[in-house]
Amino acid sequence: MILTKLKNTFVLSVGGSVFAPNDQDNRIDIQYLHDFEAFIRKQIAKKRRFFIVCGGGYTARQYRDAAKQAAGRDLTDEDLDWLGIHATRLNAHLFRTIFRDVAYPWILKHFDMVDKNAVNSPVVVCGGWKPGWSTDYDAALIANDYHIQTVINLSNIDQVYDKDPNKFKDAKPIKKMKWSELVKIVGNKWRPGLNSPFDPIASKLAQKIKLKVIVCNGHNFGNLEKILDGKEFTGTTIE
Repeated sequence: MILTKLKNTFVLSVGGSVFAPNDQDNRIDIQYLHDFEAFIRKQIAKKRRFFIVCGGGYTARQYRDAAKQAAGRDLTDEDLDWLGIHATRLNAHLFRTIFRDVAYPWILKHFDMVDKNAVNSPVVVCGGWKPGWSTDYDAALIANDYHIQTVINLSNIDQVYDKDPNKFKDAKPIKKMKWSELVKIVGNKWRPGLNSPFDPIASKLAQKIKLKVIVCNGHNFGNLEKILDGKEFTGTTIE
């Protein structure tokens, strides 16, 4: 099926670290969900549509850790991935429930087909699909399937850095970069729970389909609105 380019439609890849961070509390950030809902509804009033792809966050990590400890042995990456995938689907159901009155009734979680009915809803919520990659890959697939040129990756960092800013004080933020440059930073192998600006498998796909990805801080809604409006913003553009 070939769809025409959707106008005013955006793919938001919401990292689990934004709304369900791995911190001492290990809790869902209710205030963030309130703020996110208000922001999206404001944008819907401007006739904008959104595919919202949910990450796994601490829920995925807790289940992976519990499985390892209970089994007392190394587990396969496939099993660990499936635990993470189901965590993303649980989170997706949370988001769909919040947007129930405006959201597509079904969570997208199978990306080997294009759901032509999904485009009729202001909000479409998506979860994980298969083992072997993160929801970054699913976001890239959605953009390709529905002819959306840009994915906005909401993260817990303002920009991509040339090296881990938590380990290196001299790490420098990057405003624009090529996919080939990002691949050098994140590598080319996926493993469950990998923490990277955009996962290696998704980066390869994005490079292949010539997708533009903007990495920005998911908590800065003023900055996110600038991105949607096509104004100057803080973040990293990868293409």
